[in-house]
Amino acid sequence: MSMEVTAWSSLHSAMNAQQDRRPFSRATVRRIAAFARPRRRELYRFLLLSIVMALLAVATPVLAGRVVDAIVQGKESGTVIRLALLIAVIAVAEAGLGLLTRLLSATLGEGLILDLRTAVFDHVQRMPVAFFTRTRTGALVSRLNNDVIGAQRAFSNTLSGVVSNVVTLLLTLTVMLTISWQITLLALVLLPVFVLPARRMGSRMARMQREAAAHNAAMGTQMTERFSAPGATLVKLFGRPDDESAEFAARASRVRDIGIRTAMAQSTFITALTLVSALALALVYGLGGYYALRGSLEPGAVVALALLLTRLYAPLTALAGARVEVMSALVSFERVFEILDLKPLIAEKADARKVPEGPVSVEFDGVSFGYPSADKVSLASLEEVATLDSRGGTEVLHEVSFRAEPGRMVALVGSSGAGKSTIAQLLPRLYDADSGAVRLGGVDVRDLTAASIRETLGMVTQDGHLFHESVRANLTLARPGATEDEIWDALRRSRLDGLVASLPDGLDTVVGERGYRLSGGERQRLTIARLLLARQRVVILDEATAHLDSTSEAAVQEALAEALEGRTAVVIAHRLSTVRAADLILVVEEGRVVERGTHAELLAAGGRYEELYRTQFAAPEAGQAQGAPVESV
Repeated sequence: MSMEVTAWSSLHSAMNAQQDRRPFSRATVRRIAAFARPRRRELYRFLLLSIVMALLAVATPVLAGRVVDAIVQGKESGTVIRLALLIAVIAVAEAGLGLLTRLLSATLGEGLILDLRTAVFDHVQRMPVAFFTRTRTGALVSRLNNDVIGAQRAFSNTLSGVVSNVVTLLLTLTVMLTISWQITLLALVLLPVFVLPARRMGSRMARMQREAAAHNAAMGTQMTERFSAPGATLVKLFGRPDDESAEFAARASRVRDIGIRTAMAQSTFITALTLVSALALALVYGLGGYYALRGSLEPGAVVALALLLTRLYAPLTALAGARVEVMSALVSFERVFEILDLKPLIAEKADARKVPEGPVSVEFDGVSFGYPSADKVSLASLEEVATLDSRGGTEVLHEVSFRAEPGRMVALVGSSGAGKSTIAQLLPRLYDADSGAVRLGGVDVRDLTAASIRETLGMVTQDGHLFHESVRANLTLARPGATEDEIWDALRRSRLDGLVASLPDGLDTVVGERGYRLSGGERQRLTIARLLLARQRVVILDEATAHLDSTSEAAVQEALAEALEGRTAVVIAHRLSTVRAADLILVVEEGRVVERGTHAELLAAGGRYEELYRTQFAAPEAGQAQGAPVESV
């Protein structure tokens, strides 16, 4: 290893030294050991090879010194050739073992990344919806990327580096002290001149890197928000594009300036340390040559000492920052374990059963519910706040009871914020009721398997969310094994077959982020097609036509009629005209069911429903006085 490479190594360690310094956590180490236990054989082989590599690294300078001695002493050429061949064999062995070590390192590190990522991903999928409503997506994704990779380095880099550097350092010092303890001690005296500037420069460059990272993160956030379809639309309608460009350019310019300063600081540092290393070599050659001329040291020993010097500074500087690297790796593991330690509020029982076969009823029996507080579902670091919001737990549903018979429709109406969508979210068990019971087919949803609930119950929300994938992928999400004919049948029944057939790639056409390449009505009908393809026995419609124009609403209503046929349905509607045919209408206000009955019964009762209906149709009735028709009741 050259002195320049050694200088880079020391600078890297010093920059890492500015990372978060936490107390050594034995509990974290035990969890890491448990997590790595399935790969312990690979780890042992990796460490063993690292030790062998360290031994070979020290052997080469010693043999090089013997070659010089053999030449100076005029020994037979066969001796020199044998030593040269041995150096060549060691070089080949080092190359081969280096590749094998890299293979084991990559296998171990990438395997650990796989284990950590899948563990975190699977765990996050089990978290309640409240977790996702509070968490910043970017912060969560960072745990799956940056922190997982940081944790992986603990095995692939830090652990092997510590072992190999300790072995190399001990062997090198032993050999150097054996050859000449005077020169070895003088070489060690120069070590602070080598290490201390590295730590000082490293702290400065670490600060610049953190500032650059902050600016890059801000630019990334700005681009993510402004480059999405709704964000770009908002900027064009209400934003100031020139100001947006100026803000982005200012941050980008700052990153450029930091990059220039960092490059110059690195070059200055490397030049200075290369000079120090040259002075150290000059000391070895000068003092060693003096001893050699006096006959107290062999010429080959001088060469060996010079070569061993590079093997001495590299592990010393690396080990100087080893503790910090270990602490950094522990921090990464702790941030990953922090996610894994969040307990999902929704847990499936060990003896959970399937939803009974046949038509399915829906029942709410005295259900009360309050949204959980932040400390139960989130982390301050994921929300990027200093302290979690302590609010929560306030009851928003109060002893709600109703029953939808198999194949019947129950409609929920009422003011915004009354609790209608909350009721809908309890049915697929996105949340659990605090008291009372929610039943599917007469069985409490808490006693059912999550898979059978998904197979039984489908939901269409008002935003009609789609993934940035093809039409086919968005449809088969609900039923992966669906045939081509079944997909087209669902599209026909949702009045979308003509549109999809006209798309450039048909079913393989990508719909864009959140489906923004389609109109609002087309997105809703595609989600309805997904519902039809899934063939679920219970359907929840949460304001499925709330934001559509009359033409789109008519098309969606036709598709909904197909989707609801023969199914148990819970429909949340703002437009009362869409629920007049419901078998039971519930009026929800402030988390309570204040009225129930059919459309005609509720109008005749003259209560809150009649008030809502009259308010919605006041304008058409006013238009009737001028000759405009009014929708019949």
